[in-house]
Amino acid sequence: MKARHEFRAFGGILLREALRTVRQRGRFLSALVRPLVWIAIFAAGFRSVLGLSITPPYQTYVLYEVYVVPGLAAMMLLFHAMQSSLAMVYDREMGSMRLLLTAPLPRWYLLAARLAASVIVGLPLVYVFLFLARYWNVRPPAIGYVAVLPALVLSGLMLGAFGLLVSSISTQMENFAGVMNFVIFPMFFASTALYPLWRLAEASPVLSTIASLNPFSHAVELIRFALYVKFDAVGCAVVLGCLALFFVAAVYGYDPGRGLWGRRGE
Repeated sequence: MKARHEFRAFGGILLREALRTVRQRGRFLSALVRPLVWIAIFAAGFRSVLGLSITPPYQTYVLYEVYVVPGLAAMMLLFHAMQSSLAMVYDREMGSMRLLLTAPLPRWYLLAARLAASVIVGLPLVYVFLFLARYWNVRPPAIGYVAVLPALVLSGLMLGAFGLLVSSISTQMENFAGVMNFVIFPMFFASTALYPLWRLAEASPVLSTIASLNPFSHAVELIRFALYVKFDAVGCAVVLGCLALFFVAAVYGYDPGRGLWGRRGE
C-alpha cells in the first residue's frame, strides 16, 4: 500500500468530518455558546471566590476569567471529543464505520486518521473562543496563541482517544447519551478547569487528590501554561502517556477478532 493511498484516505476522512461539522449548525453554535455562557455569566459570580494572588505562570493580579479561559478551551475539546465518539457510534449502527474499517489499510491507521481529523476540525472553534475571550480582557501574549497550539493538539488527541475508547465499549446510541453525561461532568468538575488545585485542597483533600489524578486536569494545565508561554513537563508527560494508553485500548476495542465487538458477535 503506497503512501498516496494513506493520504487519500486521510483526506477523505478529514473532508467528511469537516462537512459534518459545517452542516450541523446547531453543533457548531453550541460549541461556541457553551464556553461563552460560562465566561460571561458564571465567571462573574465565581470571581470573588478566587479573588487575587494566583501564582505564575499567570499574572499576579488577574481576574477569574483569565484563569478559567484555558479550562473552558479544554472543555470545548472534551465536548467535541465526546460528540465525535457519538458520531462513531451512529456510523457503526448505520454500517459506515464497518465499511471504513474494512478498507485495505491498517485498522490503527484508520482510527488514527479519524482521531486526527476530529482534532483538526475542532481546533478552529477553540481559537475563535480564545479570540472572543479578549472581550473580557483575557489577552495573553500574542506568541501564546502560537505556543498553545501543540498543547491543544496533544490534549485534543488524548481526549479524542478517550472518546474512541468509550465508543468502542458503548453498544447503542441510546446508551451513549447517558455514558457521555457520566463521563463529561465528573471529568470536568473534578479537575482544575474552574479552580486551582490549591483551592480544591483547601475545600476537600479528597477532591484535590481526584483532580490531581484526573488526566483532564493535566490537559487543562498544559493548555493554561502554554497560553502564557510556559511549559508544564508533568502535564505533557501525563497527556502523552494517556494518549498512548487510550489509543491502544481503542484499537483493541475496535478489533473484531479480540475486542468487544468480537465478544458481542458483531
